[in-house]
Amino acid sequence: MSRPFDLVMFDLDGTLVATATEICMAVNDTLREQGQPEVSLQHVEQWIGQGTRELLISALAYVRGWPLQKVRDSDDFPALLARFNQHYATRCATCSEVFPEVCEVLETLHDQDVHLAVVTNKEYHHAKALLSAHGLAGWFDWVIGGDTLSTRKPDPAGVWQCLHHFGVTMQRALLVGDSAIDAATGHNAGITVWLVPYGYHGGQPIWQAHPHRILDSFAQITSLFSETMSLGTQERHRSAAG
Repeated sequence: MSRPFDLVMFDLDGTLVATATEICMAVNDTLREQGQPEVSLQHVEQWIGQGTRELLISALAYVRGWPLQKVRDSDDFPALLARFNQHYATRCATCSEVFPEVCEVLETLHDQDVHLAVVTNKEYHHAKALLSAHGLAGWFDWVIGGDTLSTRKPDPAGVWQCLHHFGVTMQRALLVGDSAIDAATGHNAGITVWLVPYGYHGGQPIWQAHPHRILDSFAQITSLFSETMSLGTQERHRSAAG
């Protein structure tokens, strides 16, 4: 049987796991310690996508009324980031949930000998902790975090490192995500990108990101693989008959 892709890379937050609630809690834990007003879950959902460091910067800029760069350059930011990391380590996997059908799809792809990887802007240690806590770590052969390389999505370097690691060509690789960042990453890397119909889109309709496909559900990944493999089998039968 001929599968359509030899490598499938997944975004993490909003694609595999719903994490906004516990991230919001960790942000507000940090803000309360500083006597700052809390931010809403809706704001956090819009800020997810660039990694937790950038998310904290966005939250601080919002409550202080500062430009983003002023927060980055502020003397107290390193200490605030350290406190946030402590709070998030405590909150991690306490309120998050794996999206429906994720485990079943990962198992099916694994059984078909498809290489599986995570390419996320979430910092590597947070990503590994989240995957492990939800029992997902064992499915993935490779994890690229937002601080693994000198760049992060939508820069294609993380995708290209996965291609090199597994010895897979661009034509045989797929990226599955939930946002315009993921779509841009796939386009920049020259690979196919599919977006799930849920997740964290930064307030932008996902069709505007121009993915190659918007999935009806996560489970559609399996059905699309099955359809392609079935077509490949039929083609071989026709060739043999001819």
